[in-house]
Amino acid sequence: MINTICEDTLRSSLKRYFGFEDFRPFQREIIDALLNHEDVLALLPTGGGKSLCYQLPALVSDGITIVVSPLIALMKDQVDALKAAGIPGTYVNSTLSPQEIHARLQQIEAGLIKLVYIAPERLLTSHGLERIAQWPIARFAIDEAHCISEWGHDFRPEYRRLAELRKRFPTIPIVAMTATATTRVREEIAQHLHLRNPRAFVAGFNRPNLTYTVIPKDKPNEQVLRYIRERGDESGIVYCASRKATEAVAEYLRAGNIPAAAYHAGMENSERSATQDAFLRDRIRVICATTAFGMGVNKPNVRYVVHYDLPKSIEGYYQETGRAGRDGLPSSCLLLFSRGDFAKQARLLEEKPAGHERNHAFDALSRMVAYAESVTCRRKDLLAYFGDNLEQTSCQACDNCLEPRERFEATTIAQKFLSCVYRIRQSSGFAVGLKHIVDVLTGKTTEKISRLGHDQLSTFGIGNEHNSKGWEHIGRELTARGFLASSHDGFPVLSLTDLGRRCLTTKEAIFLTRPPAAKAPKRAELQLNDLNSEYNQALFDTLRILRRRLAEERDVPAYVVFSDVTLRQMARETPTTVEAFRAISGVGEKKAAEYADAFTQAITAFLAAGE
Repeated sequence: MINTICEDTLRSSLKRYFGFEDFRPFQREIIDALLNHEDVLALLPTGGGKSLCYQLPALVSDGITIVVSPLIALMKDQVDALKAAGIPGTYVNSTLSPQEIHARLQQIEAGLIKLVYIAPERLLTSHGLERIAQWPIARFAIDEAHCISEWGHDFRPEYRRLAELRKRFPTIPIVAMTATATTRVREEIAQHLHLRNPRAFVAGFNRPNLTYTVIPKDKPNEQVLRYIRERGDESGIVYCASRKATEAVAEYLRAGNIPAAAYHAGMENSERSATQDAFLRDRIRVICATTAFGMGVNKPNVRYVVHYDLPKSIEGYYQETGRAGRDGLPSSCLLLFSRGDFAKQARLLEEKPAGHERNHAFDALSRMVAYAESVTCRRKDLLAYFGDNLEQTSCQACDNCLEPRERFEATTIAQKFLSCVYRIRQSSGFAVGLKHIVDVLTGKTTEKISRLGHDQLSTFGIGNEHNSKGWEHIGRELTARGFLASSHDGFPVLSLTDLGRRCLTTKEAIFLTRPPAAKAPKRAELQLNDLNSEYNQALFDTLRILRRRLAEERDVPAYVVFSDVTLRQMARETPTTVEAFRAISGVGEKKAAEYADAFTQAITAFLAAGE
């Protein structure tokens, strides 16, 4: 079947409902595929406009689009945003009374609704499937589709049952959307949903508006407080590994006069919901959360994400940092890294039964540590993990590119370390961990060294030029650079690679880097087209106050009125007529009718006051 919706209809609907003149990369192609009734698997980076890909087809074609979403708490805000744009949508979930659900079902069945948001567990009840079978369904949109995959970082068992949709509704197309999925995860999504010759769209993983920084963890509460204070009244998320840590960090920030709150799975549902709502509506500035918070958080103006503790995987780290800068404006991501965090997580993994699951978790954690300790471009490292690449040699938006660490000639030092690894293996017939190698190099007489006779090795005590911490840094960098391999056999051990063996027999120079300092990260000056070009900051602040008042009156988050990107354009172009206001990106037909007078009057008054 060929799409018969003309270009003019699509573009006029894009402007009418969403306020945009042009499509983002891949949006047009995905929309065409959906209008041709094809199955689609789409990977677009967070903030890349995934929702519009199924919302616009729903508006210009017959039938109902059912959106499967994992987060009940966000459905109301998603539907509020639709209604603010003049789009007929609703949600059905457990937060509604039976009377409210009945009223919404009547609206749907009367043909008054185009998009229905629903959680998988409600959709897949026998009653739910029987009810929707009576509806004129145009397509199923599976949001956060990586939750289907056991290889993904956020696997949800209830998502596995979505395979039933193809069996029950064999002719209805399915679009699976995600921002985070390796090739393996994408293959499992397509296979498990029984997608038929799906059109696959992979826009890439690069988030050019994000700056990535890793610093050593040292007095972390103070580090986080200082970092947040430097960012004025911007919104941010601090991710912590435990419930206790979220509460402690939030309390510390509040003591420092930062409006902050904790969020974790141990809180009552009502308290969690109230906290999330306060954050979305800018009543609190910072959420200190476990990973229970965030997936699908539709707050475009989160300006920073801090990882107080080490994430368990690069997928999780990428997904969580992706909650910053969804509107495309410059935002930053900070990771506080300590080997102690790694050791804690490794010990917990060692308590799990040996097998595939534990090995996979160890591998994911080891890759995360390698990223944290990398001395090369962090953006390149992230993209390479997902099979993507960065063409330029320096991104100029990560700590390693902005402030490259000092390099020093370390051929002899490297050979000492590698030789020690070789001698231990030759003497004992097995590999050992980093700490034991460092103890041998620095000449420590531990019980284990004496028992194994490693105090008799030629490399015992030859490393007096560095302390233990210095040698540990050298060992980790040699591992990251491929001279050593780390493997897990109950605990991590180091062994020589082919490159490491060659280093012992050649005179080729080796350069290593100095350890990083626990200092405040340098801020990148990102150039992102005109998104962050000059605008009147005072006018922007005035419009932001107006936006918040209007949002409070309507009981919706501020971004539902207008995004920061739209406010910045207003503060740059100063529209004082309705016609000029309509030309601003993000101003659709309904929003122009509702807000033009208030904003143009505020801009006119501001300009008059400045004369």
